[in-house]
Amino acid sequence: MANDVRTTIIPRRTPESAAMLANIKRAMAITANLNRLTFNDADEVRALFSDLIGKKVDDSFVLIPPFYTAGGVDISVGRNVFVNQNCTFYDLGGLDIADDVMIGPNGSIITSGHPVEPSQRRAFVLAKPVVIERNVWIAAGATIIGGVTVGENSVVAAGSVVTKTVPPNMLVGGNPARVIRSIAD
Repeated sequence: MANDVRTTIIPRRTPESAAMLANIKRAMAITANLNRLTFNDADEVRALFSDLIGKKVDDSFVLIPPFYTAGGVDISVGRNVFVNQNCTFYDLGGLDIADDVMIGPNGSIITSGHPVEPSQRRAFVLAKPVVIERNVWIAAGATIIGGVTVGENSVVAAGSVVTKTVPPNMLVGGNPARVIRSIAD
């Protein structure tokens, strides 16, 4: 199991795992209410999302329900962020989304997982942060895995699985995602 300063390890049956479960229950209650709303309920969506993450989001923030998360309190979003329908953010490791980011439908940002070793798989949860820098577009059905930074102005192609950091100004795609080409205005 790789461990660095950005990795959070939460063993089972500890106060930390109990707090994690309590936060998941809290998030499930809030997202159930959020997911009853529609695109036309933008102010209510922003209010519930603000409650979910524990910080007021900017009036330019747009999220189209449904939306799913396993926590919420470790998400931060900038201005002019657009999250399309049916996205999933598992934010235990921390999720920072900068200004002007667009996330397509069915996008998943997953900061947590389990050890690969069968004997350890249920013993604890591992979490690493994800950073989405300014002006990134994550296209439909893309998945971003914990420990990744997606660099400024980059594009993640539809259906991609991003397992490594993406440099700024790049188009990446595939499974696992790889650099396809540089992009510029």
